[in-house]
Amino acid sequence: MARFTLPRDVYFGQGTIEELKSLKGSRAVIVIGGGSIKRNGTLDKIRDYLKEAGMETALIEGVEADPSVATVMKGVEVMKQFQPDWIVGVGGGSPIDAAKAMWIFYEHPEFTFEEAAKPFNLPELRQKASFAAIPTTSGTGTEVTSFSIITDSDNGVKYPIADFNITPDVAIVDTDLAQTMPGKLVAHTGMDALTHALEAYVSTMSNELTDCLAMKSMEMIQDYLISSYKGEEDSRSKMHIAQCLAGMSFSNAILGIVHSMAHKTGKIFGIPHGCANAIYLPVAIRFNAEAAGDKYADAARRLGLKGGDTRELVDSLIDFIIYLNNALDIPGTLKDFGVNEDDFLANLDSIAENSVADPCTGTNPREISVAQMKELFKKAYYGV
Repeated sequence: MARFTLPRDVYFGQGTIEELKSLKGSRAVIVIGGGSIKRNGTLDKIRDYLKEAGMETALIEGVEADPSVATVMKGVEVMKQFQPDWIVGVGGGSPIDAAKAMWIFYEHPEFTFEEAAKPFNLPELRQKASFAAIPTTSGTGTEVTSFSIITDSDNGVKYPIADFNITPDVAIVDTDLAQTMPGKLVAHTGMDALTHALEAYVSTMSNELTDCLAMKSMEMIQDYLISSYKGEEDSRSKMHIAQCLAGMSFSNAILGIVHSMAHKTGKIFGIPHGCANAIYLPVAIRFNAEAAGDKYADAARRLGLKGGDTRELVDSLIDFIIYLNNALDIPGTLKDFGVNEDDFLANLDSIAENSVADPCTGTNPREISVAQMKELFKKAYYGV
């Protein structure tokens, strides 16, 4: 039996942030990251629409990249005092992920992060509040997913929370909000979305429902990512939808070793998540092709890439990823990114071991040993 879970309502297109007016409740807490949402007027719009819905609002701001346990627990204290019946996460993956975690501990203060990190182990939510997510970047898909990743800054431990309970009730994918992203963010989040779609497509938990979403996302990314990077308005809108489709797919099919590798190296080497995915994706496809060659070939064929047999089509898919990276000014290797070789070698054993242990490795189409993971990292550092 397979399960497929999405938000109850997904509003998408221009100006859909106005749908906040239709929420039913008395108090809403808004969770954001930096000041750009304030500066561009988005926060004022959100407050005004919630006021029209008859809600009093409170603000939790300053959620950092890789949101921390401390930030989550500060937010929980605000929620305990304010007692919201709606939680509205706004921004990129970090503030929405943090808001999801705050939701858990607001409703269940006795729960622990160690318990939350056990897959599909959360107690029932929605006893106190419902959840709305509004993405302002085009990559994470977290507005439609059952995932949140929180970091304990004191010891560096990441808590990957996976449970259908934290799938938002409402996702508002307002394409207007994608128009102000800087080009580098467009590039990195776009490749994150493509990695979501490709990894979901070959995952051991993929199925007919997840495949159709992943494939449509890949087709849209092929058509619109480069022009979105160049600032074309309609392409920015299309990419905002494409990343949402990829999120729907991987929330239900899960991911693979590209994300395992990115999770374990982003903070250590200072690589933005989507950039790391873009660097690791070609070497992972080559490794996984032994088990998932037919599925990769099918994706390549549907994208109109050249090739007569499976090997040629897999090669074309890898070439396509490299072409995108070049067009988006993303380095081809960790070395090109600027990772110091001594630092890389000093951390190689631990990042390989931790990547194999990452939850995403469990649904990768091909099993991988620590020794094989080390070889993949070397290829990603020095080039294939």
